[in-house]
Amino acid sequence: MPCSFLSNKQNELILLARILLMMLFVLFGWSKLTGFAGTVDYMNHVGAPLPTLAAIIAVVMEFFVAILLILGYYTRPLALLMALYTLGTGLIGHPYWTMQGAEQYANMINFYKNISIAGGLFLLAAVGPGKYALNQK
Repeated sequence: MPCSFLSNKQNELILLARILLMMLFVLFGWSKLTGFAGTVDYMNHVGAPLPTLAAIIAVVMEFFVAILLILGYYTRPLALLMALYTLGTGLIGHPYWTMQGAEQYANMINFYKNISIAGGLFLLAAVGPGKYALNQK
């Protein structure tokens, strides 16, 4: 594909990137919202400080902020906030360096997925929402 085709489709690619980056968050944020008691239990299990507050933050970030990012509402600041959240959840939820064997390997994969997603979110914060957005911030 020639580069000129890609530059002509930049806004469409940014919209696609917003949707693809947030699909994971919306799906798991919804399950956290609809199974809130289980989310609190999970936060307690992983040692998150203030498990109920951590669960509320997870639901807000993973469901509501993700939807706002898909819609392109305050994309730059919310993408930056989501990137920081994603880095934090990687550190708290996937500490593979404290594990052994298959558990370590599975958490290493998830940790580095978080790092990669954060990279995409930092890029989104830098380039902005593109043309197809509720606002251009």
